[in-house]
Amino acid sequence: MIPRDHPRYSSLVTREHLAECARTGIVSWEGLISHGRGEAFDYLLGETTSASARRAARTAAAMLSTARHPVISVNGNTAALAAREIAGLQRASGALVEVNLFHRTPERVAQIETLLRNAGADVFSGEAERLLPLSHDRAWCRREGMYSADVVLVPLEDGDRCGVLVSMGKKVIAVDLNPLSRTAKTATLTIVDEVTRALPLIADACGALSDGECSTLVATLDNCVFLKEAQEEMAARLYHALD
Repeated sequence: MIPRDHPRYSSLVTREHLAECARTGIVSWEGLISHGRGEAFDYLLGETTSASARRAARTAAAMLSTARHPVISVNGNTAALAAREIAGLQRASGALVEVNLFHRTPERVAQIETLLRNAGADVFSGEAERLLPLSHDRAWCRREGMYSADVVLVPLEDGDRCGVLVSMGKKVIAVDLNPLSRTAKTATLTIVDEVTRALPLIADACGALSDGECSTLVATLDNCVFLKEAQEEMAARLYHALD
């Protein structure tokens, strides 16, 4: 039992939840390491959403709102952490939701799709094919889903698939707490924030932005600016913590 007055209560509850999801197969054991790495970067953000991340979330909403065929790609960690938030963003944006896994088995795919559906998402689960030029199982996707998308939101992504999607001409939106990662540097747009904080911001902006605002945000997008601001925010917090 985690006491509610523990200073790390929310973090510890999340860790327990992810561990349980690993025991049931929704999250891979390797995914727990990935979560811990992201949590370390969240410390440097003060576990809050920065002003630049809020602007990036609005830009992400503009990209989804103006897309021809937007897709939200979900892995095990994202489903475990943010299934309801994924469902909310789908309702706001009209994007398809598709499961894509590095440690892929039919059983895991089915479990994660069920979890997302129970949270209110309409999961696209047509026949998967090995369509992406990757040597691992993230190559599997649906032809009418991610393969045909023009904009793909990939929370908690790994860099090689992000690079492949960009090389295929797709615009990739990443949610990544590490502004130094391959994913963050490769994506069209990176929101440096924790996924359960970022996704509702995108959903809210989808319903609030005008067509003109969407066009302006997409036309003026410069991911290097967002990454630089995130790095400066982290460096400033670290500097003041040591002062």
